[in-house]
Amino acid sequence: MVSAPPVVVYPPDETGGRRVRVDGASLGRAYDLQDVARFLQEAGLQGWDEMDVVRSPLIEWRGGGPDVWQR
Repeated sequence: MVSAPPVVVYPPDETGGRRVRVDGASLGRAYDLQDVARFLQEAGLQGWDEMDVVRSPLIEWRGGGPDVWQR
Protein backbone atom coordinates (compact mmCIF):
# COMPACT_ATOMS: atom_id res chain seq x y z
CA MET A 1 0.00 0.00 0.00
CA VAL A 2 1.31 3.43 -0.95
CA SER A 3 0.79 6.16 1.61
CA ALA A 4 -0.17 9.71 0.68
CA PRO A 5 2.61 12.27 0.46
CA PRO A 6 3.06 14.01 3.79
CA VAL A 7 3.07 17.47 2.15
CA VAL A 8 0.03 18.78 0.27
CA VAL A 9 -0.08 22.12 -1.55
CA TYR A 10 -3.69 22.99 -2.40
CA PRO A 11 -4.99 24.89 -5.45
CA PRO A 12 -4.58 28.67 -5.52
CA ASP A 13 -7.37 30.70 -3.95
CA GLU A 14 -8.72 34.01 -5.26
CA THR A 15 -5.63 35.85 -3.95
CA GLY A 16 -3.13 33.39 -5.45
CA GLY A 17 -2.31 31.82 -2.08
CA ARG A 18 -2.05 28.05 -1.73
CA ARG A 19 -2.67 26.29 1.59
CA VAL A 20 0.19 24.04 2.70
CA ARG A 21 -0.30 21.04 5.00
CA VAL A 22 2.24 18.58 6.40
CA ASP A 23 0.97 15.32 7.90
CA GLY A 24 -2.47 16.90 8.15
CA ALA A 25 -1.32 20.04 10.00
CA SER A 26 -1.83 23.38 8.31
CA LEU A 27 1.40 25.38 7.96
CA GLY A 28 -0.14 28.44 6.34
CA ARG A 29 -0.73 29.99 2.95
CA ALA A 30 2.12 30.18 0.42
CA TYR A 31 2.29 32.74 -2.37
CA ASP A 32 5.40 31.37 -4.07
CA LEU A 33 7.95 28.55 -3.92
CA GLN A 34 10.05 30.42 -1.38
CA ASP A 35 7.09 30.41 1.03
CA VAL A 36 6.68 26.64 0.61
CA ALA A 37 10.41 26.09 1.22
CA ARG A 38 10.28 28.27 4.35
CA PHE A 39 7.28 26.34 5.72
CA LEU A 40 9.08 23.04 5.15
CA GLN A 41 12.23 24.34 6.82
CA GLU A 42 10.15 25.33 9.84
CA ALA A 43 8.63 21.82 9.81
CA GLY A 44 12.11 20.31 10.13
CA LEU A 45 13.38 19.95 6.57
CA GLN A 46 16.38 22.21 7.15
CA GLY A 47 18.27 23.35 4.09
CA TRP A 48 15.40 22.93 1.67
CA ASP A 49 15.16 25.54 -1.08
CA GLU A 50 12.88 26.23 -4.04
CA MET A 51 14.50 23.55 -6.23
CA ASP A 52 13.95 20.91 -3.53
CA VAL A 53 10.30 21.95 -3.41
CA VAL A 54 9.92 21.63 -7.19
CA ARG A 55 11.63 18.23 -7.42
CA SER A 56 10.46 16.46 -4.27
CA PRO A 57 8.20 13.41 -4.57
CA LEU A 58 7.11 14.14 -0.96
CA ILE A 59 4.92 17.02 -2.18
CA GLU A 60 1.49 16.50 -3.69
CA TRP A 61 0.49 19.50 -5.81
CA ARG A 62 -3.27 19.86 -6.18
CA GLY A 63 -4.84 22.17 -8.74
CA GLY A 64 -1.59 22.72 -10.62
CA GLY A 65 2.09 22.16 -10.13
CA PRO A 66 4.75 24.36 -8.59
CA ASP A 67 4.47 26.88 -11.42
CA VAL A 68 0.75 27.63 -10.79
CA TRP A 69 0.05 30.52 -8.40
CA GLN A 70 -2.96 32.20 -9.98
CA ARG A 71 -6.49 30.93 -10.10
